[in-house]
Amino acid sequence: MQIVTKLIPTKLISSQSPPILQSQSQGVERVALLRLLDQAKSYPLTLITAPAGYGKTTLLSQWKNRLLAKNIPLAWFTLDESDNKAEQFSHYFASALAKATGISLQDIGYQNSLIDYFGQLLAQLDQVQSHFYLIIDDYHLIENSEIHDALRFWLKHQPNTMSLILLSRLTPPLSITNLRIHDKLLEIDVHQLAFTPNETRQFFKQKLNETLSDEIVFSLCERVEGWATALQLMILAIKQNSELIHFPEKLLSKLNQLHIADYLNEEVFHYVEPEVKQFMQRCAILRSMNEKLVLALTEDENGVKKLDDLEKQGLFIQRLIQDDGEIWWKFHPILATYLAQSCRLELPNEWQQLHQTASMVWLKLGYGSEALYHAQMLDNPETLYRILQENGWSLFHQGQLKLLEDCLTHLPSEFLWRDENLVLLKAWLAQSQHRYQDVLGILQKFQPKAPLTESFQGRFDALRAQVAINNGDEEQAYLLATQALNNLPSEFNYAQIVAKSVIGEAQHCRGYLKDGLQIMQQVEKLATQQRAYHHWLWSRLQQSEILSAQGFWQSAYDLLKETTQQTNDFHQIPMNEFLLRLKGQILWEWHHLDQTEAMANAGIELLEKEEEQVQCLALLAKSSLTKGDLNNAERLIERCRSLLARSSPHKDWVTAIDEVQLIYWQMKGDNQYLESWLAQAHFPAQEHNHFTQRQWRNIARCYLLREDYEQALKILNSLLKTTAIFNLVSDRQRALILRNRLYYLQGKPDLAQRDLIQALNLSQQTNFISAFVIEGDLVAQQIRQLLQLNVLDELSTHKAQFILRSINQHNRHKTAHFDEAFVKSLLENPQVPELLKISPLTQREWQVLGLIYSGYSNEQICQELVVAITTIKTHIRNLYQKIGVSNRSEAIEYTRSLLRMMGY
Repeated sequence: MQIVTKLIPTKLISSQSPPILQSQSQGVERVALLRLLDQAKSYPLTLITAPAGYGKTTLLSQWKNRLLAKNIPLAWFTLDESDNKAEQFSHYFASALAKATGISLQDIGYQNSLIDYFGQLLAQLDQVQSHFYLIIDDYHLIENSEIHDALRFWLKHQPNTMSLILLSRLTPPLSITNLRIHDKLLEIDVHQLAFTPNETRQFFKQKLNETLSDEIVFSLCERVEGWATALQLMILAIKQNSELIHFPEKLLSKLNQLHIADYLNEEVFHYVEPEVKQFMQRCAILRSMNEKLVLALTEDENGVKKLDDLEKQGLFIQRLIQDDGEIWWKFHPILATYLAQSCRLELPNEWQQLHQTASMVWLKLGYGSEALYHAQMLDNPETLYRILQENGWSLFHQGQLKLLEDCLTHLPSEFLWRDENLVLLKAWLAQSQHRYQDVLGILQKFQPKAPLTESFQGRFDALRAQVAINNGDEEQAYLLATQALNNLPSEFNYAQIVAKSVIGEAQHCRGYLKDGLQIMQQVEKLATQQRAYHHWLWSRLQQSEILSAQGFWQSAYDLLKETTQQTNDFHQIPMNEFLLRLKGQILWEWHHLDQTEAMANAGIELLEKEEEQVQCLALLAKSSLTKGDLNNAERLIERCRSLLARSSPHKDWVTAIDEVQLIYWQMKGDNQYLESWLAQAHFPAQEHNHFTQRQWRNIARCYLLREDYEQALKILNSLLKTTAIFNLVSDRQRALILRNRLYYLQGKPDLAQRDLIQALNLSQQTNFISAFVIEGDLVAQQIRQLLQLNVLDELSTHKAQFILRSINQHNRHKTAHFDEAFVKSLLENPQVPELLKISPLTQREWQVLGLIYSGYSNEQICQELVVAITTIKTHIRNLYQKIGVSNRSEAIEYTRSLLRMMGY
């Protein structure tokens, strides 16, 4: 008599499961993965593999509920260690099939061969017509080769009406490669299961009812690599301390302290042999590893094979194959942190030696940054000091700024201040991140015990020259840099690059653009030869600025575009923000406002300190002003002012904000702050470069807004004279646009027209658009007149028409008020003119009035509304009669009074 094994009901789920099981799957809906799983019907086997806690079961639960809602037959059974017995496995397998298909399989008995038993089951399934699914969870627990062999047999003969789905922490031995080759396998792996930033945001919103910022979401997602369990454990930590949600680093630290260890011990290392865990602990102090590193740290000749086994076992390790075919490995960051911490606790006598060994091996392999990382962990600073001496400058040139700063901070002061080389390195680290006050502090603190050698004196002079140029003293910078070049021997190439770069920048600031450009091109070649990435990038950015000042904006943009492509291979540094901002400034001039904002926002992402975001925020504010979004511009300007108050900004940063502030006051007609602004404004000593030209234009605009036309004109005339002498084409065009405004407000239309025509003609070279657009209606009215007079050449006419369209687009808010809702609100206003109540305008007449107010000619109104000129003239005649005006000027003033009455 056959003994029937009693099955555990909770291990089986089918189409007939109670409703409570059908609704228990909660969480973020994995839309893309569910869509992928819908393809499972076309494959004999779907394999979902990932380490513990990546949401395999949760995903399948969501998909199962979708199938059950459509009455699609399925069964699911979950394995445990006891299911390694072939007979027990057979009972669960057959019971699941019976539940999914509705066929009774009780007459088929297991007779010591699982393959024979499966053959009998397959014969019974021939009668099944409807497609069904069988899901087997935790298949990684199966170690019995008889079961693997039988399942391979099953897959070979599985009916077309069935799809098998396996969930496992490792790839099962089921001829997977063969199934891949014959396109009989659908796979979902750890990379697909990892939560995306958007899913992470949804998860936290669902669990905590709080929407996280993009910055926090990306930080958390990157650190845990989308591991669902880590995200769930974060929820537990946040519920204990809600403040942690705003501090990702503290949250991750708390996570490692409290919850991760317990989870990994229970779910992962409970199944791992102690010697394997120790092998992993020794390897885990490495952020990445290859065969040489593993052998050096573990002294295990079979180390790479062990790593291969760990990967097969789903133990959170990833294989990385380089372009040259070399294989590297890395642990999941959460597991690596846990292992490294447990290594320090459980292998305390090895900890220091492991890092010492790792540091030396990394040096031999040529990875100075990794050697420094491990040297920081050592109690003895000698190794760190030696590596910094030998590799500090090469790492600086590679852009490893944060690592170097951390190491120099970690290095005892007696090691740092006795070494001129490291003092210079520390100063240049501050300089390269625009911390100019820190550079001065370092130079003042450094007191050499003996007179500096001529070469070291030259290197320090080069740095002091850089400090001088930072402070706007180009004459002193030029002298110091020249002196440095005279003292420096040929082997100190970097200092020579610095000195030559300062001379080039000084010439740029002194207005000698051609000379400055040639020197910066020489600097670029030297920096390329010496692999001095910082100064290679700086030289190209300077060249771009000079080309822009000369009016060659397309050449400047092409250079920046090429530079961007080349910088992708380098470590990102704060100077990359300058690169993005320069591109954004050019795109603003060309009126590509969305791209401008994209560049500014990308620049902000690169900056660690909020105070450094000022110039990108100013560019965003400028874009908002150009679009006519005064509210957003005001918000951004206030933020800039707040950040400036928290730091000691460079005067060029203040100039950038002041420019935006003054244009904002101009647009708002707000003159109450002009006096105080002028009282604290910086008046440059000269106007030979675009930095000082910009500030002098700010001052001229302030006088213009105060209606002190004489002072404004005096400044602008001087600027224009200087631009002609030094070939500052772009600044000439900007000054002409501003003087055009001045002449127009003075009632000198002929002079205003002359300047506007000159400025438009220069746009053929610069392609400036936004500089006109931001001046608004005043420019629009003059351009319409120029177009009617037909005094522009073909290219300038094209530019003028584009500028006019852009101004109209961004001033559309002036006509948008005249929709039905606005008109209704207007007519209900008790202050509305009585004549307008008695003879209300038609909707079309309101549209025409709005376009007249925006400065449209009759012909342009025809084009806008797509009607005949005679129709427009009729509308104008009727609305003039209704509102009691006789000409365009009166209609515009009438409209302005209506808008003012409504709060606009």
